[in-house]
Amino acid sequence: MSNELKRGLEGVLVAESELSHVDGEVGKLVYRGYDIEELARGASYEEVLYLLWHGSLPTRAELDDLREHLAVERSVDDEVLSTVRTLADAGDQPMAALRTAVSMLSAYDGDAESEGVLAEGARITAKMPTILAAFERARQGEATVDPDPDLSHAGNFLYMLTGTEPDAVSEETFDMALTLHADHGLNASTFTALVIGSTLADVYSCVTGGIGALSGSLHGGANQDVMEMLHEIDDSDKEPVEWVKDARENDRRIPGFGHRVYKVKDPRARILEGKLRDLADSSGDRKWLEYTTAIESHLADEGLVEKGIAPNVDFYSGSVYDAMGIPMDLYTPIFAMSRVGGWIAHVREYQEDNRLIRPRARYTGPETADFVSIDER
Repeated sequence: MSNELKRGLEGVLVAESELSHVDGEVGKLVYRGYDIEELARGASYEEVLYLLWHGSLPTRAELDDLREHLAVERSVDDEVLSTVRTLADAGDQPMAALRTAVSMLSAYDGDAESEGVLAEGARITAKMPTILAAFERARQGEATVDPDPDLSHAGNFLYMLTGTEPDAVSEETFDMALTLHADHGLNASTFTALVIGSTLADVYSCVTGGIGALSGSLHGGANQDVMEMLHEIDDSDKEPVEWVKDARENDRRIPGFGHRVYKVKDPRARILEGKLRDLADSSGDRKWLEYTTAIESHLADEGLVEKGIAPNVDFYSGSVYDAMGIPMDLYTPIFAMSRVGGWIAHVREYQEDNRLIRPRARYTGPETADFVSIDER
């Protein structure tokens, strides 16, 4: 057995998976063999869920069944919603509220211990948008909006968030964003869910753990960091490129650039850049598009892309959400709302040939220590 230390498990193979593959050298992402661009442009998020959970794209009848099932499961118990409203009134962060509410859902699922991963997982997936929208409505002093069974997964969230059915461009864009974030190999939150799943814990525990991992600033919050940067630029008296030059001279990191796996532009960033253009054309507001493209062009000219530091998905996703009027601190919970599909798929896949995940640590403490009783210390 090798004793080589791999900090952060970088490059360590811990599982085999048929779900998604990331080729960071060429900037390619596939779900079960399908290129992410084909799925983002041609399939709905519900189709992608079916693909990840069942191994193939659904027929029309299979898709209708899944959509009907999700529609039935979207309602959330009043006790859970009451807790969500209490957390909103208390000023809790939306990611923390989502984590608490998902954990609480298990208490109201009488079949949680007898049903399989997919049954529980579909229930959680259906309810997370309802929880998140209810939280935002509560902290705005607005009444909860019940889900509409006739709307898509993406459309329902936007409807429950605003109380108004979304326009076609917004619904299509948000649906695409959900697809782009649905899975991405063994990232930190997926691996967390997998570790929990390897103990044969219930799926509520796996998803709660995944949300906790995603909440960390090194994982799920980069799109919010990008938007905070863009607002800081907008509030300054500097042009975007001038601001970035000054920031780099002061050793500030530019959020949305660089990725542990991708050495070229993230394919998801390419797609969302196009959707940001569509939203800008639809609204006539091109500010964030102009800022982000100017920054990207400048940093490319500075040689960052040649060094393997290229735009990742977060560089454009925040601007897309902002263009739809979504508050910044909902970006990471929306990430969780999408990635839950991948967490569930990975847990189910791993448990088919399960082995408890139990790595070792190299002990670096003292060899011996003389014990002294408490009265003599």
